[in-house]
Amino acid sequence: MMKQKIFFGILWSFFMLPGEAQVFISKATIEFEVKSNIRKTMGNGTFAEMLKDQLPQFKTGYYDFTFANNKSIFKFDHWSDETKKIPEWWRTSDEENIWYCDYHSGLINIQKNIDGSDLSIKDTLRKLKWKITNENRIIAGFNCRKAVTIIYDSVYVFAFYTDEIMIPGGPCTINGLPGMILGVTIPRLYTSWIATKVMVNDIDEKIIKPISAKKSYDLQFLESTIKDRTKDWYSDDAAENAEIQQQKARTLWLSLL
Repeated sequence: MMKQKIFFGILWSFFMLPGEAQVFISKATIEFEVKSNIRKTMGNGTFAEMLKDQLPQFKTGYYDFTFANNKSIFKFDHWSDETKKIPEWWRTSDEENIWYCDYHSGLINIQKNIDGSDLSIKDTLRKLKWKITNENRIIAGFNCRKAVTIIYDSVYVFAFYTDEIMIPGGPCTINGLPGMILGVTIPRLYTSWIATKVMVNDIDEKIIKPISAKKSYDLQFLESTIKDRTKDWYSDDAAENAEIQQQKARTLWLSLL
């Protein structure tokens, strides 16, 4: 009888421990390393070729994604030392951009810095159609599963999410998976967003709030604004113009992200 009790005790522990060890996080601050290959995003135009040797290959910034109660705020924190070599005017818009998401209501409020001016955008959260794969990866200590989607008709997004962090969000407006997205790569933007650490203590929930602005616009207005600002990007050289058109597309995609 004693041997039976020991056996069932061990069996009970075997089934219970994995469940007890798994912790689900409902609020936290997640640091993301956002890295862009600026030499590739600049293309091969005359102006780009003049600047390339003076700049680092990558622009690397660190952003904080703070969430609680199914709402989040994603904003810039600091640059890497190498990125500080990039002219200040080139970094300003990244520093000013803010993304607020309410996953209950499906609404977003974004601050975008366009040519030195902050623009408040209010709209609905983009619904993405994901294909979840069997590929896994460890990011910031969490086991993440890979998923793939397409935005803007042809731009592939590769993401890794964990269901141990209980919010269907991610950096910028990337969302819609059954857990937090800790890694994103968009090859056509030459950019990646990778979580470096997850902090669960002393979360300042007061910062998770919409942007304060006298007037707000929708994403369609933002899209038309970007197209208007880039309509004169053109070259008489066919090869150079093809690069410019790609750069215009990347500018638009990144602005709407």
